[in-house]
Amino acid sequence: MTLWRSPKPVIAKVNGDAVAGGSDIALCCDLIVMNESARIGYPPARVWGCPTTAMWAYRLGAERAKRMLFTGDLVTGTEAANMGLILQAVPQDQLDNAVAVLVDRVKGIPKNQLAMMKTLVNQAYDNMGLTSTQTLATLFDGFARHSPEGVAFKARATEAGFKQAVAERDSGDPIPGSKK
Repeated sequence: MTLWRSPKPVIAKVNGDAVAGGSDIALCCDLIVMNESARIGYPPARVWGCPTTAMWAYRLGAERAKRMLFTGDLVTGTEAANMGLILQAVPQDQLDNAVAVLVDRVKGIPKNQLAMMKTLVNQAYDNMGLTSTQTLATLFDGFARHSPEGVAFKARATEAGFKQAVAERDSGDPIPGSKK
């Protein structure tokens, strides 16, 4: 959340996948520009995690956030832009230029004005309960990792390897050893 709380605007340039904790980092930035074919999502929501920043709900609204967190799906930069999760998706060869254009536009504003605008918007999120939502999300993340399903997933990942455990988790079949 240091990125979110920084008085300076933070622009994320996402060239590769922003998955799990990587999505938390990107979503804490003020503006996000992504490679249109890069992906973003929180697959641990399927078993073994809850995004502690809780930024999905604040960026997408209830229904779309639930869709992303109920499925753990990854979406492309193009899909993320279309659903309003990020500001812009561009082809990889245009990413640097798109971010440079945005930075040039923003840097023309006085620093104190930028800090005030960022504080104003962030305060609205705080008033909507961001801090208490993040506290609950952090607790739920711990619960998810230590639930019978989370423990079974961790054991399976240790036994069969992480990629195999993820493939089994994403198949929809119960994880061996869990009570799904």
